[in-house]
Amino acid sequence: MALLDLEALRRTPLVTSPFSYVVVPGFVPREAAQAMRQDFPEIPYAGLLPLEATSPGPGFNALVKELTGPALTACFAEKFGLDLTGRPIMVTLRGRTQARDGRIHTDSEAKLITALIYFNEGWESQGGRLRLLRGPDDINDMVAEVPPELGTLIAFRRSGNSYHGHEPHIGVRRSVMVNWMNSGLAAQRELMRHRLSAQAKRILQYD
Repeated sequence: MALLDLEALRRTPLVTSPFSYVVVPGFVPREAAQAMRQDFPEIPYAGLLPLEATSPGPGFNALVKELTGPALTACFAEKFGLDLTGRPIMVTLRGRTQARDGRIHTDSEAKLITALIYFNEGWESQGGRLRLLRGPDDINDMVAEVPPELGTLIAFRRSGNSYHGHEPHIGVRRSVMVNWMNSGLAAQRELMRHRLSAQAKRILQYD
């Protein structure tokens, strides 16, 4: 069973304005996406978690192996015109969002490329749909809106104007985020920040 449709990524044109991005529905083919949805870890609170802080099902590790493998890295290097040789890769998971999530931002300068793959069976909510924006001030001033539907990929090159966000959604919203980082130190710092945040949220959740 194929876990990633790399050919779909290769043939999807890169959009370059106002920043470089690509959207690929069905990047994880449906059968594989449904299996990964079943293996997606239960996360009872909002926030990004390092992969090792979660307990995914047995098939999920195969997906992570492909997401962090040389074939996908080579595809993104070609797509975005970046040399990603030796760049560390960071994987984080999100299981839920809260009201304050989705505020407009550009991602940390430590990140070179952000790739999000969604694992939600259908999406009826008006909130939680990722919007790629022209600027930092208006969530409605968008160039694209991406429902977080099963198997969909949205990837973009981080820049000073790679603004994105979404309207509020409170509840389940499953995604895997893969980042190609500037350096190993930058990846370690980001992961530590996510670990501390996760520990705080876990305490608040069960206090």
